[in-house]
Amino acid sequence: MHPDREPSWTPPAEAKEQPRQVRRILRLFRPYRGRLGVVGLLVGASSLVSVATPFLLKEILDVAIPGGRTGLLSLLALGMILSAVLTSVFGVLQTLISTTVGQRVMHDLRTAVYGRLQRMSLAFFTRTRTGEVQSRIANDIGGMQATVTSTATSLVSNVTSVVATIVAMVALDWRLTVVSLVLLPVFVWISRRVGDERKKITTQRQKQMAAMAATVTESLSVSGILLGRTMGRSDSLTRSFAEESEQLVDLEVRSSMAGRWRMAVITIVMAALPAVIYWTAGVALQLGGPQVSLGTIVAFVSLQQGLFRPAVSLLSTGVQIQTSLALFQRIFEYLDLPIDITERDQPVHLDQVKGEVRFEGVEFRYENGEDTADKADKAGSVRAVRPVRPVLDGIDITVPAGSSLAVVGPTGAGKSTLGYLVPRLYDVTGGRVTLDGVDVRDLDFDTLARAVGVVSQETYLFHASVADNLRFAKPDATDDELHAAAKAAQIHDHIAALPDGYDTVVGERGHRFSGGEKQRLAIARTILRDPPVLILDEATSALDTRTEHAVQEAIDALSANRTTLTIAHRLSTVRGADQIVVLDSGQVAERGTHEELLEREGRYAALVRRDARLEPTG
Repeated sequence: MHPDREPSWTPPAEAKEQPRQVRRILRLFRPYRGRLGVVGLLVGASSLVSVATPFLLKEILDVAIPGGRTGLLSLLALGMILSAVLTSVFGVLQTLISTTVGQRVMHDLRTAVYGRLQRMSLAFFTRTRTGEVQSRIANDIGGMQATVTSTATSLVSNVTSVVATIVAMVALDWRLTVVSLVLLPVFVWISRRVGDERKKITTQRQKQMAAMAATVTESLSVSGILLGRTMGRSDSLTRSFAEESEQLVDLEVRSSMAGRWRMAVITIVMAALPAVIYWTAGVALQLGGPQVSLGTIVAFVSLQQGLFRPAVSLLSTGVQIQTSLALFQRIFEYLDLPIDITERDQPVHLDQVKGEVRFEGVEFRYENGEDTADKADKAGSVRAVRPVRPVLDGIDITVPAGSSLAVVGPTGAGKSTLGYLVPRLYDVTGGRVTLDGVDVRDLDFDTLARAVGVVSQETYLFHASVADNLRFAKPDATDDELHAAAKAAQIHDHIAALPDGYDTVVGERGHRFSGGEKQRLAIARTILRDPPVLILDEATSALDTRTEHAVQEAIDALSANRTTLTIAHRLSTVRGADQIVVLDSGQVAERGTHEELLEREGRYAALVRRDARLEPTG
């Protein structure tokens, strides 16, 4: 079945899933059951007080006024006023507590989803559009606001009011009660049909909103604007967005109008019921039926009017809950995502890390037929599953503590993937990677984060000041430490020359800085963290030759007594490495020093000759 095409009936599996989903939703409110208990007491008290008013009115009409009992009349009138005051006060308190609880539940959901996503592996983000992730957190959870803040209270309040009102109506006259409630089952059936219809439309609407969010995120980023302008696609992108927006308009209208006429019929019928009661009482009196006092009829109609509001609200709440199930389902999908990179129950913690790294029989293959990290799908679209060979196969490499390893090879050989296995951005599918003799899968995340620093080929800077971006690596770093790290990365003088210095805002994704400047900021950030193991994934790829040499000197100084894994295409940066490994099709093709590999006249020598031809001569 097409993923966007909804079935015209509820499958049995979905019908069985709904009760479980409802129970799961109710569990979200469990931490706040004390406050909800207070809300329940307020609801019960408010319902009892409001139901008392028609009985006071009956006594006024049947006893106090006909009997000329002014004192009783005054007491009954004061009772009606007090009832209105108490009902209003209880209503305000209900709203305050229920809204607070609802907002806390939404906070818990947002935090849970964000925390879950923070624990996902890098593979998840290479196949998921950023806008889709943002839409789940913003649009889906935001769309549930009315449900979690007021629906639960409204449900309890309305149920209590309906039950109390029906009991009071029966106490007044059971025959008139039967006339009033004869159509109620039909109304419930109609509201359920409307709810099912709106739930389906809501699912489609949220998917469309997610698609629009992804389009906005991609096309209105700095990189997206640059691409659209330089490719002359601005008008085309606008038309494409307009088409998506038009689809959303249709879904919004369908959602608003779904079952609107049927619910309008319910409203009309219930509004007409008082006239039916007056007519029934009058006809019964003329036909010699049981006589009903004027006070009873007025009190009954008053109760009926009191029943009308919560009954209609209860039916609407049922529709809203069914609609919200679609939103909860989308959120639960993210909360149920399997986390493939987890910490052991009793992980190993290392206070001191020397930095020896070993790859022992390492094999790695991506799930769902993903390509290597060197050719990661930046669009994030999920591709069809297809059988692929391992990205890495039988890798055995030892990097002694304090030494340097350079990994070179053609594009797609698995170089970046090999580097990403050390900090567990991916996990091996065969063999193991060790740090100081301990399998990295056995280490706690804190040890790994402190031990391994990564400077990737894609430099990412937050839309914040230079100082804030550097302190992301070390929040308590002093200004002197920032300056020292920037000097080591050959970027301090440039920052100091800016009007705002280290307080300069770098702009979206750091676009106020050149590629080389951003790369040096990223290197300074890693220097500040001072990890014993460095992964340099094309860390100097964005630098011109002169800047590259300057930064390479800083990296060489930083690498002293530190384990360094350098992933590189440009071989000029790896000639001084203690060990060079050439990867080809995921396997080690050659290894040795620069001089040893040149003497063999193999793949490495061919790569060196290629670089020599591509090196600028001017």
